[in-house]
Amino acid sequence: MGEGFAFLDIIVFAMIAGFLILRLRGVLGRRTGHEPRRGDPFQQEADDDAENDNVIALPDRDDDQQANGEDAENDDSLSGMMQLKTADPSFDEREFLGGAKSAFEMIVFSFAAGDRDTLLPLLGDDLGAGFEAAIDEREAAGETQETRVAFVKSADVMDVTMKGSQAHVTVEFVSDQVKATRDAAGELIDGDPDRIETITDLWTFARDTHSGDPNWQLVATRSPEE
Repeated sequence: MGEGFAFLDIIVFAMIAGFLILRLRGVLGRRTGHEPRRGDPFQQEADDDAENDNVIALPDRDDDQQANGEDAENDDSLSGMMQLKTADPSFDEREFLGGAKSAFEMIVFSFAAGDRDTLLPLLGDDLGAGFEAAIDEREAAGETQETRVAFVKSADVMDVTMKGSQAHVTVEFVSDQVKATRDAAGELIDGDPDRIETITDLWTFARDTHSGDPNWQLVATRSPEE
């Protein structure tokens, strides 16, 4: 008899619990439209990206100027030699200086001898015109010049610049030379054929790195004092 009442109590309590659960579900499960959405970290990231996609950043002049300044600074930080080797990967400084020394001796001798055929192809147009005019003036005066490079002590690259595809390389030559200039009668008017003097020259060679011609031409000459 007691067991029957106990079983009946269990059924009653179960019915009450079920009723309460239904009531709670009805309250907790209903949205009012004001409750916050539960966040989905992945969906939230996607939503943020979508919002950012709709934001158009206006250009900032200060940022542009800073960026342009940094670009210019980066360009300046690149050495001329690096720029040259980028434009012409085959450039080898040692080989270049070897050719420059040979050209130096050939140009000095050819100018003194008035050998235009050998001289002019080694010079740029403007410098070639100046050298040729000097030879013409010397010949018109009946003068002769004797110049011999006894020894090239050193040849060092002092400056490299790129102007578009044009490469300019300035080399400092220190050489021992013998110079003598005579008039039409053969009298010595300048220099001393028996004296060696040490001369320092700055010569600038140029070449178009876009050209298939690998040869360099002398385009400018000056002394260190100039």
